[in-house]
Amino acid sequence: METTLYQSDYYTWARQQADMLREGRFDDLDAAHLIEELEAMGASERRELTNRLTVLLMHLLKWQFQPARRGAAWSLLIRVQRMDISDLLNDEPGLKPEVPQALEKAYRKARLLAANETGMDEMTFPKQSPYSTEQTMADDFLPEGN
Repeated sequence: METTLYQSDYYTWARQQADMLREGRFDDLDAAHLIEELEAMGASERRELTNRLTVLLMHLLKWQFQPARRGAAWSLLIRVQRMDISDLLNDEPGLKPEVPQALEKAYRKARLLAANETGMDEMTFPKQSPYSTEQTMADDFLPEGN
């Protein structure tokens, strides 16, 4: 099986594809790999959303379940994550309908990470997110301590 430029030198392949698009040489494009790359770009943006939500939810859980450890720096981390998520959704508005599913996926990870970081048993944290989408995303929401 012959190795393609896509497999052996991705950077050069990508530049060639861009040049062909600019020149209108559509018949010369590597359409199959271009489609694959475009789909991967969308998946990457979804993963970015889920990862940022995971970090946010982990910090919200730690805030709620470790009230004695709260501080300005922690509150700032929560605010920064929300700002980053908001920026991502403003830059990629097509991701907005993905938020509920991403939150569900993110919470499962956040629960495990919160247990690991706090040293608390995983069962300490609710199995389902105790925060609505609106609460999770609201600039001024911080959960009460348990």
